[in-house]
Amino acid sequence: MPKCVLFLRGINVGGNNLIKMAELRDIAAGLGWQNPRTYLQSGNLVVELDSNNPAKDLEHALQQILNLDVAVISRVGEELASVVSANPFTNEAKSDPSHLVVIFLPQVPPSALVERVQSAMTGPERLVDGGRELYVYYPAGIGDSKIGKTPGWKELTSSGTARNWNTVLKLASI
Repeated sequence: MPKCVLFLRGINVGGNNLIKMAELRDIAAGLGWQNPRTYLQSGNLVVELDSNNPAKDLEHALQQILNLDVAVISRVGEELASVVSANPFTNEAKSDPSHLVVIFLPQVPPSALVERVQSAMTGPERLVDGGRELYVYYPAGIGDSKIGKTPGWKELTSSGTARNWNTVLKLASI
């Protein structure tokens, strides 16, 4: 069975959408998925499965079992390996991985929207379009970044979920 990483969006943040990782693994096992593993408390689930739409299956299960409306984005192992190999910030990934983020999106955003955001960015951040992923490097740090106020940013990223480079590498290695 192929391995798949499921990224849950917006859980265990600020006391909202609380899900224990043991409970998430139990839900995955209840769906018939093999070897469910979690990484960190931010909603990273790795499973072996045979499903056409694991993100929707997990969203439905979370709604039915926990009464939580949580968006889930999935990538099979080969897709995640491609995310790693396509990283446009290879030097930054080695020297400053905690300031490199991948935003996983459910679908490819309109290129005009990506270009509009890129051209409106005023800070030191750099954004590269990777299709269903956006690579963002925050050289001055994520906490003080003003990129969220860039026109079009929320429209571009609101359906996605971000993981820092160290997390992406760890999940790819699992």
